[in-house]
Amino acid sequence: MPDNGGLESVEASQRPDSQVRVFALPPAENAGAKSIVDGFLEALTSDDPSYAIARKYLTPKAAKNWHPERETVVIADGPSRRPTSRPNAGDEGRRYELTGNQVARLDQDQAYQPVSRRYEEGLHLSLVQTGKDKQKQWRIDSPPKGAVLAETDFQRIYQTVNKYYYAVDAASKSGEDGKQKQLVSDPVFVRKWDDPLTETVKEVLDGPTRWLNRVVTTAFPLKAGLRSGVKSLAPDDANKLTVPLSRSTGDVSASRCKKMAAQLLYSLRDLSSSSVEEVELESADGRLMCTLNEPGADALVAPNYSKVSEYQYFLDDKSRLVRMPGNSGSHQKPEQVAGALGEGERQMRSVAISRDQERAAAVSGDGRSLFVASMVTGASLGDALVHSGAKQEKDGFTAPSWDGRGDLWVADRDPKNRRLLVFGQGRADQMQEVRVEGMAEDDRIEAVRMSADGARVALLVNEDGKTRLKIGRVERDHDMRDGKIEISVAQPRPAAPEMEEVTAMSWAGGSRLVVVGRESGGLQQIRYVQCDGSAPTGQALPGLTRVTEIAASDGDLPLLAHSDDGIVRLPSGAAWQSVLKNGAAPVYPG
Repeated sequence: MPDNGGLESVEASQRPDSQVRVFALPPAENAGAKSIVDGFLEALTSDDPSYAIARKYLTPKAAKNWHPERETVVIADGPSRRPTSRPNAGDEGRRYELTGNQVARLDQDQAYQPVSRRYEEGLHLSLVQTGKDKQKQWRIDSPPKGAVLAETDFQRIYQTVNKYYYAVDAASKSGEDGKQKQLVSDPVFVRKWDDPLTETVKEVLDGPTRWLNRVVTTAFPLKAGLRSGVKSLAPDDANKLTVPLSRSTGDVSASRCKKMAAQLLYSLRDLSSSSVEEVELESADGRLMCTLNEPGADALVAPNYSKVSEYQYFLDDKSRLVRMPGNSGSHQKPEQVAGALGEGERQMRSVAISRDQERAAAVSGDGRSLFVASMVTGASLGDALVHSGAKQEKDGFTAPSWDGRGDLWVADRDPKNRRLLVFGQGRADQMQEVRVEGMAEDDRIEAVRMSADGARVALLVNEDGKTRLKIGRVERDHDMRDGKIEISVAQPRPAAPEMEEVTAMSWAGGSRLVVVGRESGGLQQIRYVQCDGSAPTGQALPGLTRVTEIAASDGDLPLLAHSDDGIVRLPSGAAWQSVLKNGAAPVYPG
């Protein structure tokens, strides 16, 4: 650094910073065992999707039998390696141990799974003849089962994408009928530099992940794939993407073909680097099967009412249901909703608006009664759908939630009769108690939020005094004996594992939630999480004081929250704004 001379001004570059790409180096000649292990671990962090350089650190047999695509292990600060003693006196090889704190894994479906455990895996090296001169070199003959990455490298290499499949019900397991079908997002991870558009198309063709497979279906035939020899796809100048399919898709009807194209269009719409506006499907022999643009895809898919909602709802200081336009200025005054709930006929403490915005469900002020009322002028409140036997208000019903099928969900926290209830079409005569897999007798559901597609439910579950967020799969099975549909929640899994306590949550799109909670020893914070448990990077939200309720739309409307400052909202690119000082129960439809 110079210590004398003049000063000159330098203009800062206006070019955006490009993402860092890592290129692996092959093993050096006569490298020691430690260098081989270090080089192998470094090669795993490269942007090479086939791990060609990483395989050069393995013996020929190990390279052939190693399948890193089957599993990716994510270590918090990267794997540590240390040499261990030789397995026996006759072994001239070297053994190393990889250790670290595992936080997640990608399975062979490229689906993310949070994991919290100690990672320990052994590596063994031996001397093998390699190169032109056939000199003996150290190579790994027993590699780890899959790829092993530090969390920072994983975030640099991978991005999450949503692939879409059709929700199934108990009566119809296929998409061949003429009815509109709900699309369900199925998040997976693809490599950022490995042609994410083509990889997303391949992921859609491969079918849904195993966790979601029981509640969705695909319009693509079994074993569908790209035509042999097709390595990469790209849209033309008109943003039309032509997808040549394999022979297994030869005998497909025109209506089914359009459903296939709709799945691709919705999946590519969620890909930030994609500009595809139209999809054209070709058969294996080059024949045009069908063409579909975005308006055509929207016409095939059941509407997601939250995306077209212009209003946000809450209770005012007189317990009246009110609403206001979501993008209105801070000076806008809320207006009463038509019907008994808007008139404040009875004290309520929580509400839920149906996704078509024609009905509202509400829990009474004491938490012991659940009502459904029409949102039209002159409509009465009527009788309660159900009553809770809870003695204390805190043990009554949770806030209710509507799914995209028109069914109403609520949990009863009565210590003597804890249960999760669903009301078909919001009717008392279609009430059913829902079994939640893995729920212990002492566990208690503190909040319920249904996804718009009706295939998943977000639950705040109190276990051993701590409330955590879980996402369950909603299964609907047809009972052949009495013709009824039995509903259950299967395989609930953690969605915010790093948070020790979750206070409130809301769906914020097809696969994303906004969550209020705190980590161990930390302060309350608001953040987005994916329903698979991964956390999007670069989406920090400004904090609030003691948030008890939060609501998000599936579109771009502001976040709503209930805090010490009353009802507040967060417009895009702005700070939190006050809406109503003495309001409560902020919600969007759902």
